[in-house]
Formats: sequence, C-alpha cells, structure tokens
Amino acid sequence: MPVEPSTPPAPNAHPSSVARRSLLAAAGAVGAAGLVGTTGAPAVASPARGQRHSAALVVHNARVFTGVRGDGPARAVAVGRDGRILAVGSDSKVRRFAGRDTDAVDARGGSLLSGIHDGHAHPTDAATRSLRPSLDSAEQTVEELQKTLTGFLKDSSGEGGGEPDGWLVVEDWNPVGLLPRGTAPHHSMLDALPTRRPIALRGGDGHNMWVNQRALDIAKITATTPDPVGGKIVKGADGKPTGVLKDDAQPLVSRHIPEPGEAELVAAAAKVFAEAAASGITTFMEAVVGEDELALYRALAAAGKLPQRIVPALRLTSEQAKDPRASVAYAKKLRDDFDGVRGLRFGTVKVFLDGVIEYPAQTAALLTPYLDKDGKPTDHRGDLYVSAPDFGRLTAAFNAEGWQLHAHAIGDRAVRTALDGYAYALRHTDRRDVRNTIAHLELVDPADLRRFAELGVTACMQLQWATRNVWTMDSLLPHLGAARHRWLYPARSLQSHGARLSGGSDWPVDPLQVWNQVRTAVDRRGTDADGEGDLYRAKEGISRTSSLLMHTLGTARQLRMAHLTGTVERGKQADLVLLDRDVTRCPVAEISGAEVRLTLRGGTVVHDGESSSGRAAAARVTRAAGRPRATCGCG
Repeated sequence: MPVEPSTPPAPNAHPSSVARRSLLAAAGAVGAAGLVGTTGAPAVASPARGQRHSAALVVHNARVFTGVRGDGPARAVAVGRDGRILAVGSDSKVRRFAGRDTDAVDARGGSLLSGIHDGHAHPTDAATRSLRPSLDSAEQTVEELQKTLTGFLKDSSGEGGGEPDGWLVVEDWNPVGLLPRGTAPHHSMLDALPTRRPIALRGGDGHNMWVNQRALDIAKITATTPDPVGGKIVKGADGKPTGVLKDDAQPLVSRHIPEPGEAELVAAAAKVFAEAAASGITTFMEAVVGEDELALYRALAAAGKLPQRIVPALRLTSEQAKDPRASVAYAKKLRDDFDGVRGLRFGTVKVFLDGVIEYPAQTAALLTPYLDKDGKPTDHRGDLYVSAPDFGRLTAAFNAEGWQLHAHAIGDRAVRTALDGYAYALRHTDRRDVRNTIAHLELVDPADLRRFAELGVTACMQLQWATRNVWTMDSLLPHLGAARHRWLYPARSLQSHGARLSGGSDWPVDPLQVWNQVRTAVDRRGTDADGEGDLYRAKEGISRTSSLLMHTLGTARQLRMAHLTGTVERGKQADLVLLDRDVTRCPVAEISGAEVRLTLRGGTVVHDGESSSGRAAAARVTRAAGRPRATCGCG
C-alpha cells in the first residue's frame, strides 16, 4: 500500500498564529512542581548529528495520552522540523529541545493526544448538503412541512431555480418524522405545493428520498418500473409509486439533479474540513467515494485546503460485487487516475450489504423477521443486497491484491454475511493483514461475537448512536423485541471477545460531535438521550481509555496507518490535538464539552482555536451540534 509523503499540505492556520514564546523563558511559570517525570526510560531522543537541535514546537504542562500500553505519565511533547514527534516526556526532559525560534504552547493541564481518526464518515457529502436548504431532521405535520417547503421555494426562486424546471433539493428530511406518527409520505403531499418545479427531499440517513410527481415524471418512474438491484421504489396499494425511493433506487432521480459548480463545492468543502480540524480530526475514511468525490479532493489538495489525511473507500454497487475481476480493475483505474493527489491513501473498497433498521424503512437484513407494532412476527427480514458467496469472492479478489473491504452492515444477517464472506477470503488468500472491516454493527447476533477476532475483522462502530432516544426505543424496540434489542451496538461484548474496535461518526448523518461520540461510548447516554437512563451501559459501555483508543489507535489500525499515526510516540507523524481540559480525568459527562485549542497534522497547525478562522470554524461546529440526529446508518 503506497505511503504518502510526510510533508503536510498547506495549513489552514500558520504556526505563527499560535502565541509564540520560548519554553525556556516560561520555565519559571511552569514551576518545579509541574515538572512531572515519566516512569521508566523517558521517550526522549537526542538530536541527530547535523540536524538542528531545537524543535519546531513544544507543548508543555499537558496531560499526554500517549495511547501506548505501559507508558507512564508524560507532560510535554516536542515536534521536530520534519513534522514528526521528536520527544515525549516530562517538561524538564523535553525543555532541552526548545530553542530561541521554537514555538511553545502552555497546555494549561489539558489533554494532548493523537488526532482523532474518523473511520467512517462522508465529509464531501457534508459539503454538498451545506449548499442546500435543510429540514434539520425535524418532526412536522404535513401542513407544517408544506409551509416550510413553500418558504424554501420562495427563497430559491431567484437562484436559477425558478419555475418550472429549477429543482428544489432539500437535505436532512426525517424519514420517520411525519406527524402524527405513522403518517406515510406520498408524492401528493408535495404535489400540493404552489409550484411546478421538481422537488426532492433527501433523507438525513442517506437511504431514503421523497420526491413529487414532477420528479417521478422526469426520471420516467412508473408503476411498471422495476426495482434496481440494491434499491426499492415504494409503491402504494394501487401499484403506483408513492414518491419514496430507498437505497439504490435514489439514483433514478438524483442523476437528473444538477450538481453545484466546482468552485462553489470546493469553497463549501474547505469550510467543512476546517470544521473537522476544529473538532480534532486529522484523518478521515470517506465511506462512499467515486470519481466525483476524488475530483473534489484533487481540487482541494491543489488549493491547499485539505487539512486531513484521507482514505477513500471506493464504492462498489451490488451489481459490481458480482464481478470481482472487473471490480478490481475499476478500483485500480481510479487509484491510478488520482494516485498523485497529496493526502489520499488508496487501498479500500466499500460495499453496502443492507440498509437501515429503523421503522418504517426496515431495509436492514435480520436473521429473524421484524415484529409488527403489536409485537407479532412478520415475514419481513429486510433486504440483503449482496450474497455471502458473492461477497466472499469479491473480498478474496481484493485481499489478494492487498486491498481491504469495508462493509456496511446494520442488521445481524448482514453482519453474518460479511463475516462469512471474510472467512471465505481468508481461506482462499491466507491474508490476515488487510484489516477487513464491518461498519455500524447496530445489531450483532451473540454467536458471531467471537468471529471478529478469529477472522481479524475490525469492528468500526458509530457509538454516538448508542443512546436511549426515539431512534433506539420508539423506532426499534417494538419491532425487535426486548431480547434482540439488548444487543444494540454491542461494543463491550465485541471487545471482550477479542474484537478490535475502531470509531467513526458517519457525519453528516449525525452532527460532528467528536467528543460527545467519545463520551457516549462510555456512558451510553451522551447529550442526545431523551429523559433518564442509558442504553445498556452496564452491559455494553466501554472504559474511557478504550473509547479514546478506538478513536485514535484503533482507527489508525483499521486504516493501516498505525505505523505513522494513532499514538504519541517519538518518530511518528505529529498528528496531535490539544484540548481545553483533561478528558482522561474529568467527569465523563464533561467530555462532550471539550474544546479543541490546537490541531496539528504532520507538525503543521491546521486549527488554532485562538485565531479568527479557528474561532469561526469552532462556532460552526457548535451551531451544527444543535441539529437533531437522523436515522443512523448513512453508509
């Protein structure tokens, strides 16, 4: 797998924007009592012969979470001029790397740790969504929704989107949010709006779209249109399309929607990646990538607007999954076409095995059928988009080439299908080093817990969802029953059976709340809980240390970058985040409110919380955090 150059891209904030002063001059302020040494041999290097003796940057008076087993306490880190970590240890040990031109930052007792690695997100989709009006996942009556959409129609009438052909595309529609509960969306509700324009509401979950009759007509979707592989055109009792499109039926309409121009999209993407840096993220795995997303990354890198390392997961359709040889050729061509883009690390492909589990979508694949609203069994087990034999052959073909598979699997049947496919690939290739991954894992059958460790499969979990609210209770409990419901997001059970955990946000399905995500993995409550109680914390909550590790080293391992990043060790890339508090010791509930003071990627400052641009990015993150979450399982 190719390794990118160590030199980082142009930063969003230059190191000179950090308050600059010599650590030596500040030694009196630190005080002898603050110079806490490490246990065992200090992780301090001697400057190599011929190199400058001083560091580019020193952070002192910190609580350093190194992520390295057996490490004693450390209070300071020196960053070399090559962008790598030069020294880790006590203030007194690290002070000798400070020179007259060394930038120094007083951490004031806050945590300094590896930058967050987001192992499953959709940042370029977040950029696209930011350019369109949003329903913010609101719950509304049909009348309230129509009033909101009428306002959007008026606001967009002068932007080339007027009557009769300008599309109105609205983001973050809540697929279960029509009131009163149980109200089913139908194109007639959108047809009643005072317009002839085509309208498309994109579900915040990424798995549902609701359109009006004009949009159906443009896409030539009728009662006789067959469901595409991996998708469903929802039809009413009369056999006609209702206007709701699930999963891979959505492109039937979306291919007709004009895309924003490159300059507009690059500007929007630059803002969302700055927000990610302000959240402490130094690495993303973009979970659905094709040629368009790669072209955007190329433009961002060329403009110096890409502050994170990016692992693009090239998306394969259900049809492509049936032809391993052609799929490998497709992935290699995309890699070759974009391999020169600084910051991208190829080697991952993505496959959807099922949809989402929440009522009324229920497209996630279950081992036993969903229950109806009265708790009685139905004959519906959800939708499995790729069979285990096909998935196994596909995985074997990519693993043989050194590529890893990343599977979207929400339901327990989809999880088992992924594991069966990975087992097939392991038997045929004997490759255990590729780190095949299953993402989401909303429901896992207990019999499959041990198989993750046996097969070397990484469990990539989005644990901000693991809280007691309308999504996990009202939309799931009646349709799963208590016995199955107890196994929602089984993080501790997976860990206790030897599985390696990694973390992801699935942003923009959820607002980007990195530190609430870290917290919720521990207390299974977070800021999103409704009322009192947690979601099986005693059974499935993990320790604070485990949560920090899964979102740093765990995801670095998933992305096969642990030799470069994920821990605070001498010689590794200085991908670091400095917080305003010690998240290793503060009350767990206070982790959610952690603010990022500084983010480094390869030793370069990509977020400075004291700069005007840094404050603006942090403010956007805070505003977005107030948005309700969508149905989970975007991708």
